[in-house]
Amino acid sequence: MRAANHASGFTLIEAIVALAIFAILVALGVPAMRLWVSNVKCRAIADALQNGVRLAQAESLRRSRQVVFSLTNSPSPNISLTAAINGSYWSINTIPAMTDGSEPAAFVESGVLGFTASSNAVVTGPAEICFNSAGRLVANAATGVPGGSCTLPNTTPPVWVYNVSLAGADHPMQVEVYLGGRVHMCDPSQTYSSTNPYGC
Repeated sequence: MRAANHASGFTLIEAIVALAIFAILVALGVPAMRLWVSNVKCRAIADALQNGVRLAQAESLRRSRQVVFSLTNSPSPNISLTAAINGSYWSINTIPAMTDGSEPAAFVESGVLGFTASSNAVVTGPAEICFNSAGRLVANAATGVPGGSCTLPNTTPPVWVYNVSLAGADHPMQVEVYLGGRVHMCDPSQTYSSTNPYGC
């Protein structure tokens, strides 16, 4: 007597059940993935901002003269630069050291914060901050950059705070620039402590 041949594989019902389970898992995972991506983008903007501020401070020390860090919406700040709050680019320039024109302002470097006007990202904070030759914050009303001037923070402790937020992200970021020159990026939803240096 011959044994009956049985075809192995999935039945239509098994395939439908497997696809239904897969669709449920994807539906559960997509919101969490979107939130994670938004948080990563927000952190990347804050990181680019922090790097620009630190570079401005390093240039003030290297050149032993005042340097201004500006936010701007100009994609070519080496050609045309106007300071702007919530700018999506940053620019570093030296400040004229002598009124006789012997040491004029000079463009140093610029960068991109990584967001556009349509990305729902918001950066609040001063349009300009200035560093003196010791790498400390300094006030200067004549930075040579249209649209802004450098003032000192009037908080206790004295610190300028850039807040970075992005629609869809639940972890906004802060970049703090202290009077003495300390630059710190942190998460305001967490508390700073010896065991949590990422908090504010």
